[in-house]
Amino acid sequence: MSGRPPVEIDTSRPHPARMYDWYLGGKDNYPVDEAMGRQMLALDPRVPVMARVNRAFMHRSTRWLARNGVRQFLDIGTGIPTEPNLHQIAQEVAPDARVVYCDNDPIVLAHAAALLRGTPEGRTEYLQADVRDPDAVMEGARKVLDLGRPVALSLIALLHFVPDEDGAHDLVRRLTAELSSGSYLVLTHATADFTPEESKAATEKLRAAGVTLALRSREEFTRFFDGFDLVDPGVEVPHQWHPELGDPVPGQDDGVIPGYGAVARKV
Repeated sequence: MSGRPPVEIDTSRPHPARMYDWYLGGKDNYPVDEAMGRQMLALDPRVPVMARVNRAFMHRSTRWLARNGVRQFLDIGTGIPTEPNLHQIAQEVAPDARVVYCDNDPIVLAHAAALLRGTPEGRTEYLQADVRDPDAVMEGARKVLDLGRPVALSLIALLHFVPDEDGAHDLVRRLTAELSSGSYLVLTHATADFTPEESKAATEKLRAAGVTLALRSREEFTRFFDGFDLVDPGVEVPHQWHPELGDPVPGQDDGVIPGYGAVARKV
């Protein structure tokens, strides 16, 4: 990490990774992120619960993948480190697991050292890149991961910040094109299916602050898995995906959590 240029953080407008950190009770955020976060809470007080539900889904899906033989993970949209991180879950099951984290927010880079404390048997690396540049992402991942062997590609709470104009579905196809048969795609995504009015208001507030929110329907979400076989139970609200694997979130059963999650295997 020593050869990297100084990190420059734009604190003039909110950033999803820092807002997510605020929802989780972290301290690596700024007043602009908290202010926007409070506006989101005014629209739906369950927003912090949604953030924790997404995090718990990552824990359970990673645990499931590691128990089912996956030893390589590519996590795009990593966010600010919040323990346990993905590599800690994976390496608890499989100490030799390899994990590449990827994010485009400089504040994540500033804390990346916390993401590199893995087991001696395994390997963890951090890549500063944007999901909108899949060639750069895969070039960096290729230096650590063997793409001829199964890889779990994780995009947790990320794609709803990638609008259709940026070709969200095409980006996923490009990212998964190089993955071998037996690889997995892991996604969660916010939706307006359950709360259309609140979702519309949230989208407009975020757009005014320079943050694009692309809330997709169940059908649009499921399209990301074209060419993959969905793991049972298929597309679910995130907290109902294999709850027996642990990490319950207080408050998650207070009505429907407006999002979807799924894991699917490349055929």
